[in-house]
Amino acid sequence: MSEREFSSPEPHGHPAQGDGTRCVHAGLPEPTPGAPFLPGPVFAAPYHLDPWQGPAAAPNGYGRPDNPTRRLLEAAVGELEGGDCRVFASGQAAITGLLQAVLRPGDVVVLPADGYFPVRAFATDTLAGNGVRVVFAPTVGPYPEFDGVRLVLVETPANPGLDVVDLPALAERAHAAGALLAVDNTTATPLGQRPLDLGADVVVASGTKALTGHSDLLLGYVATRSPELLSTVTAWRTATGAVPGAFDAWLAHRSLATLDLRLARQTANAEALARLLAGRADVAGLRWPGLPDDPAYPVAVRQLRRIPGVLCFDLGSAERVARFLDAARLVVAATSFGGLHTTADRRAQWGDDTTPGFVRLSCGVEDPVDLVADVIAALDAAA
Repeated sequence: MSEREFSSPEPHGHPAQGDGTRCVHAGLPEPTPGAPFLPGPVFAAPYHLDPWQGPAAAPNGYGRPDNPTRRLLEAAVGELEGGDCRVFASGQAAITGLLQAVLRPGDVVVLPADGYFPVRAFATDTLAGNGVRVVFAPTVGPYPEFDGVRLVLVETPANPGLDVVDLPALAERAHAAGALLAVDNTTATPLGQRPLDLGADVVVASGTKALTGHSDLLLGYVATRSPELLSTVTAWRTATGAVPGAFDAWLAHRSLATLDLRLARQTANAEALARLLAGRADVAGLRWPGLPDDPAYPVAVRQLRRIPGVLCFDLGSAERVARFLDAARLVVAATSFGGLHTTADRRAQWGDDTTPGFVRLSCGVEDPVDLVADVIAALDAAA
């Protein structure tokens, strides 16, 4: 199942452009003879100040709130998500920053029961201790009534189970009750779905994963079309200092240019592996939203512009997972996902509520025929 062609209207009357074009040009300054396409990272803590006007005279006063390299990256990610963006030092810094900036003692938040485990742990360890009432609900429901809820957060496709929720329908329910809807867009990336177009108030994501895709940096971001939410998140980041360094911001921006190409190969590899695994009797619990018989398929094909390169399945035991990974030559044992190299890990060892043999596999950009052959050989060796 290949990704669908997509183009997005550009501001200021420019014609619609495809994903690849948008990724290559996102956030770049106007061309200047003699200047690089993407300016190098600006390393600075303090900047020169105007003796009379101080920081009011220039956009840069101090490195924690101000950095031109970071602003270029924020412009790029904001263009792809369709909102204003603030980047953070990691995905966890972004999502915990959003939760703490928006929620106050006495507020109610609904979080995914099957989403990223560290977020659930933060909610029970920190938010609940600060007087926030935390309610958990599965990605595909059933959901509680939203009356009195301040914020609903969903991760779709969910990590690691890959369930997909109907975002327009969920946004309608949340807004009817006066709640905000936040969407974790890590797995899909803004080329897979744009939650702000689907009714979400705010997007949060880890840029560590497929967005930057080279397994060499940590990054997170929050994006929104609400000036009030943007101001709240910006103030929180400035106060806590959860900013990425200039070099990480530059690396991330450089990596965005190949996002369209990387996702295309990862999706093709995921489809090839999903079809292989679906035909093997020694593999159970296969999930990939691009398969017509996957429970998420009806919503995924309606909502996602491309299916992510992540799939999950069960090999029955921790020992068999270890044998599989030990025998593989192209599938590397590692956590995280969305990188150039195909990786897999057993999620129970990280605290996820999964069976001992549950595997999350993230497809890299290897040739599909080589990857399929390697997985076949590794599964046979692990039998």
